[in-house]
Amino acid sequence: MSDLFAPPGGWRVRILDLSGASQDNVVEEIGGFPTLMHANAFARRYVRDSVERGRTAGASARAVLDAWFAWGEDAEVIDAGDQGWHSRTELHDFAARPAGAEERDWRALDPRRQDEPDLP
Repeated sequence: MSDLFAPPGGWRVRILDLSGASQDNVVEEIGGFPTLMHANAFARRYVRDSVERGRTAGASARAVLDAWFAWGEDAEVIDAGDQGWHSRTELHDFAARPAGAEERDWRALDPRRQDEPDLP
């Protein structure tokens, strides 16, 4: 894959429920990402936010990981292969270091929000 620009319809990110609440673990697929960089950044922030939602005050990195694997959500860029972002590359760092608001703001990158009017 040499082209970083999107296939027809845009890149797609699949959200996976790690708790096993859904039969195939797929929560949803989000399409319309214009570039692979955009899709990768969204997936990274989505997982970063999921890790932080499971973090409790004073929890060890191991406890944060355990909570994420039990209740969190993973994200993968569909059909991006090795060029797609993978949670396994940063998960331990995420668990060891709490995130700031910008690192967690996947909504700012969500292509579904392009059609929403600006709020005052």
